[in-house]
Amino acid sequence: MVVQAAVSRLLDGGKKNALRCIYMAAHLDIFQILADPTRRRIVDVLRRGEQPVMALVAQANVHQSGVSRHLKLLQEAGFVSMRSEGQRRLYALRPEPFDELERWLAGYRELWEARLDRFGAVLEARRERSNPRKEQAP
Repeated sequence: MVVQAAVSRLLDGGKKNALRCIYMAAHLDIFQILADPTRRRIVDVLRRGEQPVMALVAQANVHQSGVSRHLKLLQEAGFVSMRSEGQRRLYALRPEPFDELERWLAGYRELWEARLDRFGAVLEARRERSNPRKEQAP
């Protein structure tokens, strides 16, 4: 829906805003994909390495049809890859979307680390003021 509106604006001449909307929609999709607890369980299982669908069914505690539906969404979003091995389909995580999430989070991590550093400095200053060190006599 958001992408359709952005494309309409792009066609109407609002190129800059439309591209911004498409970019934001793509980022929202990443978070929407990982917002689902079943998909997060599937991703957690896949962190151990490549898995067949039946292993995901057993470990994620979801029926095969549900796992297949979630795998399709994860694959369309670029989170997983699939390869065939005879009759089996093996799924594995792809690093690219997680790298993108890491880059997005890096700015917030820097912000919070700086805030925590300042908070730690304030606490240390208060501690030193409330417990002044007594100079030892020679």
